[in-house]
Amino acid sequence: MDVYGLIGNPVGHSLSPPMHEAGYEALGLDARYVTFEPPVEGAGAAIEGAADLGVAGLNVTIPFKQDALAAVEPDPLARRIGAVNTVDFSGERPTGHNTDAVGATRALRAHDVNLSGTAVVVGAGGAGRAVAFGLADEGMTVRIANRTEAKADALAADVRGDGSESDEAGGDATGHGLDDLPALLADADVLVNATSVGMEEDATPVPADALHAGLGVLDAVYRPLETRLLSDAAAAGATTVDGAWMLLYQGVAAFERWTGREAPVEAMNEALRDRL
Repeated sequence: MDVYGLIGNPVGHSLSPPMHEAGYEALGLDARYVTFEPPVEGAGAAIEGAADLGVAGLNVTIPFKQDALAAVEPDPLARRIGAVNTVDFSGERPTGHNTDAVGATRALRAHDVNLSGTAVVVGAGGAGRAVAFGLADEGMTVRIANRTEAKADALAADVRGDGSESDEAGGDATGHGLDDLPALLADADVLVNATSVGMEEDATPVPADALHAGLGVLDAVYRPLETRLLSDAAAAGATTVDGAWMLLYQGVAAFERWTGREAPVEAMNEALRDRL
């Protein structure tokens, strides 16, 4: 039996176990997905221990995504983002990957959102970093808006690769404050809310009158599934994508990396939404 898992603290709320196990069942794989809750300073020890125990793959969540970088060999995207959410133990040394980026892009594509033109990303935290790099790597012009504009500027510089010694070309990215959102969205093609606004209260980081029918709107919040932002976007005629799709597709990418099999997306999606 192959064992996969998730490290985080806390981790009891995770929806990953039923989603992944539905995938194993659909493909008839002899595998289980379990959770581990190491102490908050224990990312390296947890990953080393998982390797020693023969765990085949790990997902990584808060607060370990940054600390995991030092315990694995990160791929170029994870290194640029500065965070690992997936560890693969199939090589001589554990490798680290970030599937949050592809989770966002695959979620948008699954809803026929064209990933060209200009994208506005609200939030410059961990999710915002992954989404900004993911959309920039698709060739989109990325405008990052954040409550603290200096943090948006810093992320934009990272996306552009300012000061990087890497030969990889950087993306087209700029940083802005939240007050700039109406102007930024006027001719934007994609909008992603990568903040937690809308999770705990009926609120949105984006003025409703700034939304328009030409937008594809992804809200990374998945509780509730229909946030105020998505409700406003639907009323404006935009294409809406709830946060469970991003959660699903980041899991799908990890599943496919670990198993080498095409993930049964429908079964995994059904198991995920049954618990939301």
